[in-house]
Amino acid sequence: MATTPALTDQQISDAWIYLLGRLLVLRQQQLDFKEGFQWNRLVHRKPGEVDWPNPNLDVAYSEAWVAVDETSCALVTVPKITSRYYTVQFLNGWGETVANLNERVFPRHPNGKFAVCLEGSRVEVPADTERVDVPVKAMRVLSRVELGANWDEAVALQQQFDIRASGRPALPAVPETVMFGMDALPGVEAFDSPELALDSEPDINPGMDKLQADTRAIAQAIRQPDERQRIDEVIRTQAFADLGKALPIIGHGSVRNHWTLPSTSGVYGDDWLVRTLINYGGIWANTPEEVIYYKAFTDAAGKPLSGDHAYTLHFAKEQLPAQYATHFWSVIAVDSVQRRVLPNPLKRYLLNKESQLQYGADGSLTLYFADAQPEGAPNGNWLPTPKGLGYSLTFRFYRPRGEVAGRTYFPPAPAAQ
Repeated sequence: MATTPALTDQQISDAWIYLLGRLLVLRQQQLDFKEGFQWNRLVHRKPGEVDWPNPNLDVAYSEAWVAVDETSCALVTVPKITSRYYTVQFLNGWGETVANLNERVFPRHPNGKFAVCLEGSRVEVPADTERVDVPVKAMRVLSRVELGANWDEAVALQQQFDIRASGRPALPAVPETVMFGMDALPGVEAFDSPELALDSEPDINPGMDKLQADTRAIAQAIRQPDERQRIDEVIRTQAFADLGKALPIIGHGSVRNHWTLPSTSGVYGDDWLVRTLINYGGIWANTPEEVIYYKAFTDAAGKPLSGDHAYTLHFAKEQLPAQYATHFWSVIAVDSVQRRVLPNPLKRYLLNKESQLQYGADGSLTLYFADAQPEGAPNGNWLPTPKGLGYSLTFRFYRPRGEVAGRTYFPPAPAAQ
């Protein structure tokens, strides 16, 4: 006689989406160490040379995986930088931001030496070093330096950032969890080693006990072939659909002018859904104090954005994007599946204040998105979007201010031409 399943379809869907948030970080960690990353060693990337979803190409990135423990801190050197955005962001294994090193957070110590240490550790740090306590032992690090108009100057500053360990921290093993492509998310195999995913990095957020218990219960249930098949079917029908339904509004973000403003980024509290969606659509997001992101998936008529069509964003003189960012703004297009920038002969992947923009006689600004340069469109105002590709737009405002910081502003709707 058939028995009632212990786990409902909704429990399975929620647990899968919750676990996916961690698996996305683990996927990138495994790719990083396969590439050659070493613990507590900063890798300086050439501008544009990053390989993860929805990158920010306005900055020179440096990357690292850092380990600290009760006996060792991560010693970070930050050069003196003025009139240019910079930060050193530390994230835990779930994509939660646990620290930023910059002049906003440390106005009295904006540069020089920092010691990033495990909370409660009694490691002594030099007198000229700013101690920064974090709640986790392993972290992903991204330093960002605004490229601006002078890339050589930005790269020279980038090269002055440094990370090294004080002492000999215990180096964690890199968990070997399921690997997958962004266009082929895992089904039931996501639950083949969830204990490794969960136990290797505690979730520091509150209210996750039930989801973690369900995740572990699913791992036990799939040992039975019939239940494994049922759970895989639920994932590939309901969980995939739930994820797809939540993506355009980033869980429960605010939508206006066909742009979605996430409820948060970088630090998520009990909002595990938004955390997973952002890890999926643009991993390593920072906090709203550093940057506010807007996403557009459709045009003003509600149709999916596509390289088969041309679009404009028109900003009145009173609504120019520059007024809403202390440092810079930009808009980037990424494909709808891999979330990577769109290939084009110009190798132009974003529009920003350095794009040799031309303004209208009335002071307005129009940005163009099309496969070929539209008639009458200034070259610097045009972002190539190849035919045959569906895509989304991401608008960034770094160190937001005004109505963007107040979360009342939305960019104009993409208008099909």
